[in-house]
Amino acid sequence: MNERKETIMVETAPELPPTSYSRVHAEIYDAIHTSRGRDWAYEADEIARTVRTITPDADSLLDVACGTGAHMERLSQHFSEVEGLEISPGMRRLAQERIPGMRVHSGDMRSFDLGRRYSAVICMCYSLGYMASLHELESAAVSIGRHLVPGGVAILEPWWFPERFLDGYVTGATVEETGRVISRTSHSVRDGEHSRMTVRYTVADGAGISEFTEYEVHSLFPRQVYADAFAKAGVHLSYREGGPNGRGLFVGTLD
Repeated sequence: MNERKETIMVETAPELPPTSYSRVHAEIYDAIHTSRGRDWAYEADEIARTVRTITPDADSLLDVACGTGAHMERLSQHFSEVEGLEISPGMRRLAQERIPGMRVHSGDMRSFDLGRRYSAVICMCYSLGYMASLHELESAAVSIGRHLVPGGVAILEPWWFPERFLDGYVTGATVEETGRVISRTSHSVRDGEHSRMTVRYTVADGAGISEFTEYEVHSLFPRQVYADAFAKAGVHLSYREGGPNGRGLFVGTLD
């Protein structure tokens, strides 16, 4: 996923350079988010249904910030061509291992150019929220737009809008598997036009217990800012309440 974060030891003060998911985080990503209620197959089925409602003959899809490929695995049952784009080497490796033979491109959503277009382009798991500025969001919109065929469908999951963000929000989850236990706790605060989340992980397995902390920065873009950024790229969005994480979804088409 295209994200701004750093993996460090608990006692180290954080810096906030733009980076991607660390290898150690990639290894536990699916387990921890499944424990928090994510149903990747169901979400993929809903994505396919939405695309086909708008464009019944859609046959190709690009998953931008595809992560470990959990959505792609199911989407490959709905579309004849499914490809992914992922900036994190750790995530990309897991996606390629999950779906042998499927193309998972290395690239940054702000600047990628694969030289082709798709019937649908999706960007889930609020990855657009990691764009640090309006300029970066507009760059991502241009990149996504140029990979859509005319009339092609974009499905985009935003981060929280400013009025919906809960300052001081805390949450946690624990995963117990054979030979491994993972815990995740987080605390989020508002910092001007951004949110800053401290996320602490503990992983216990046969090798012992390890801990790491990540600091995630998301832009609190208003709803209209997303819509305007994509409209400039020729992609006209409508907003739908709900979505996989309660943040809603933008659905639109390219002129």
